[in-house]
Amino acid sequence: MKRLALTLALSVCSFSAVAAGAARERLDTFAKGLHSLSGRFSQTLSSPNGDAGKTSTGTLALEAPRQFRWEVLSPSKQTIVADGSRVWIYDPDLEQVSVRKQSTEESQSPLTVLTDISQLDRDFKVAEQPARDGLVWLRLTSTGKDPQFAYADLGFDATGLARMEIRDQLGNSTVIRFAGWQRNATLPEGTFTFTPPAGTDVIGDAPVLMTQPVRN
Repeated sequence: MKRLALTLALSVCSFSAVAAGAARERLDTFAKGLHSLSGRFSQTLSSPNGDAGKTSTGTLALEAPRQFRWEVLSPSKQTIVADGSRVWIYDPDLEQVSVRKQSTEESQSPLTVLTDISQLDRDFKVAEQPARDGLVWLRLTSTGKDPQFAYADLGFDATGLARMEIRDQLGNSTVIRFAGWQRNATLPEGTFTFTPPAGTDVIGDAPVLMTQPVRN
């Protein structure tokens, strides 16, 4: 009986080691040859005491090296577009767009490593985590001077990135589940451009050639 128990324990330990080592391998496989990516997401924010807020759903698209689009469709609409120069955040209910230079925003985004794997070891400390929930996990900790989050855990199944769990500096947690990935598909023209709708209040560092009124 003791020999059987020892054998089972060693088997569990061996599985954990293999699973943990597979996380970086699965990321590398998922990102290999990837220049564009689109899919769906659901996102839930939890407070430090574990209270979960509402779940939002939407679509996302990324394209190497610096472009992404994050479209929240429910329960309240919001659009975030990085066009390679600036990040635009549009809240239709507020009729407001905020704009900022992309360099600061982008350097802290764990999603950008999917289409720029060289960013992984350049901008993050990477650590394998124990397997759980049927996924293998990789933890990314920003090496920047003023990181926007404490760490981000990327969970992979056999097909690629399935979940991302982000802990911010205040202890809030964001869990994002992904589905429907399409690799290197042709994305619609204008996916990564944004023009503020007429009458929208534009706040921040917008291009000087914009015809929309800008308030700093």
